[in-house]
Amino acid sequence: MNLMNLMDYHHFPIYSIMVLFLGAFVVAACGTKPSKNLKNPAGARAWIALLATALSLFFLICLVKPVMLGGEIIAYWMGNRAIAGGYAIGIALEVDALSLFFGLLIATAVFVSCLYSIRYMVHDDCVPQYYTLYCMLAGGVLGLVLSGDIFNMFVMVEILTFAAVALTAFRTKVYGALEAAFKYLVVGCMGSTAILAGVIMLYAQYHTLNLAQLATLIPGSMNNATKLAFAFLYIGFSTKAFIVPFHPLAADAHGAAPASISVLISGVLTKSGIYGIIRITYFLFQTMGLGTMQFMLVFIGSVSMFVCVTMALAQHDFKRLLAYHSISQIGYVLAAVGLASGLGFSAGLYHAMNHTLFKGLLFLAAGAVLHETGTTDLGKLGGLSKKMPHTTVLFLVGAFSISGVPPFNGFASKWMIYQATYQRAVETGNIGFLAVTIVALITSVLTLASFVKVTQSVFFGQLPAEYENVKEVPFGMRLAMGILAALCIFTGLFPRLVTTYLTEPAANAILNVGSYIRSMGFKSELILQRADFSQAGVWEPVSWLLILCIALLAVTIVAVASKYDSVSENREKNVAAKYQLFYGGEENVFSQVGGGDLFWGFKHNWRHYFGFMHELHSGVVNDYALWAVVALALAISFMMIVL
Repeated sequence: MNLMNLMDYHHFPIYSIMVLFLGAFVVAACGTKPSKNLKNPAGARAWIALLATALSLFFLICLVKPVMLGGEIIAYWMGNRAIAGGYAIGIALEVDALSLFFGLLIATAVFVSCLYSIRYMVHDDCVPQYYTLYCMLAGGVLGLVLSGDIFNMFVMVEILTFAAVALTAFRTKVYGALEAAFKYLVVGCMGSTAILAGVIMLYAQYHTLNLAQLATLIPGSMNNATKLAFAFLYIGFSTKAFIVPFHPLAADAHGAAPASISVLISGVLTKSGIYGIIRITYFLFQTMGLGTMQFMLVFIGSVSMFVCVTMALAQHDFKRLLAYHSISQIGYVLAAVGLASGLGFSAGLYHAMNHTLFKGLLFLAAGAVLHETGTTDLGKLGGLSKKMPHTTVLFLVGAFSISGVPPFNGFASKWMIYQATYQRAVETGNIGFLAVTIVALITSVLTLASFVKVTQSVFFGQLPAEYENVKEVPFGMRLAMGILAALCIFTGLFPRLVTTYLTEPAANAILNVGSYIRSMGFKSELILQRADFSQAGVWEPVSWLLILCIALLAVTIVAVASKYDSVSENREKNVAAKYQLFYGGEENVFSQVGGGDLFWGFKHNWRHYFGFMHELHSGVVNDYALWAVVALALAISFMMIVL
């Protein structure tokens, strides 16, 4: 009977968190001495971490049926404490469709990245410590999204921040690793302190830390102290999402950290920030009915997507380029969620899921290139498709996905975001929402252009002589990339399955704050709402797939025909080798454009903009700390005026 009680799915949320922290403890208890196995210096520790991440994912998958499909909200009180004297006593977990959705994203990324790490980290020192920190980071992020207690959310933010800082600095021999970790530590601690300050202000007024109870007390009593708390919490979670103006931290951290950790920073930490913003704006303070709050989120999301995609075009490092694209895609999510419509919620959450998948895949591909060549400098790479064909194909799946090429998943979610912003413009008569649609489309075009540059620089073109002996990465690394690639394709081909069973239940959970409150045992007069997910137009992935196949076939036929024509012509004219790639004007005029600078003309025309951005992104931690202070001041002013 006791065993049956232990296997009750209501315990699974706490199991999914504790198994990760237990994994960290067991790995640390195994000692720090590396294994004598050169292929796996972590020894059994790597497999312990993999088992912990697999079990965490398993427990969350088991909750899909009751929570996602059944609509249940699991309230789990630790220590058998609940409500006394009208106040919540003790720490509680609360799992609705929204928190489970983010939990599934986190657990999937953590498991796949851990699988990748087993072979990827074999050349590193201190690998046992890596897996301890890895499990702590995973447990901290998952604990944040499943928590029903705002102070416990802060505790988890502290755990994940310090684990992420340590993992950013893990490869101390990498240029800039310690500097990037220090920047992350300074601004990350400022964000954590802001969250703590907001928590203290709320507790001082309402004498409770339970999210559901706070959601019953705060609306209708928005005094200056409450508005100040809102501003602090918003800025604190924004630092975790790396949205503008905190985006330089992501570039530094991604560039220095191991690729497996870049996956977690991009696909996991950013989602914890987005989750926190959703939870405080829609649930805790319930301010998203205000057009001014919608404007703030949509505006910041739009600025993030455009600024970061242009910054990506100017990069010459593979991982830093991906880092800026990561925040650009998070801008899509924030803008869509800020629309406060059913379709916007579903589209934003869909893109959040897709971002975790395709961005994780792209960082793993960058890690594979670094693993075999020792560099991520776009100017030094090229022609790796000849030596790493599997990695090339998997990378292209991720590149097509993030660029919004059908039938991959990025197209489906971006299509929904375009529709959601346009529909909002029609419903409200506000042309500003139409401008968001245009910005999103332009950003998507620039994203595609950027990945044309990366593909040319890394995988095509001429293979440098020093990489003649490069070979494909081990099977374990390819398997991890293959899992994410398969999910990118599946979630693109079957979007109705994704929206019906994942994003729409999560979107309905955002709207139904009353259900969240009542499930914890508090009274709420908020009525049940059902979101409208109707779309203008039909997304038919099979039709797009057929069109894409026909287009690829046509391109192949033209390319093959051109190849034979060029071979015949070269035999006749015996053109010099230097003119075979690219030349223009008279024969003695020669101009070669490198893949890493493929869009030099665009950057030349925008040189004043890029010059301004270069000066603004000084790389000095004092400047980034000042940005955080200015952002907090603006947020406080905004909240005081509009709420």
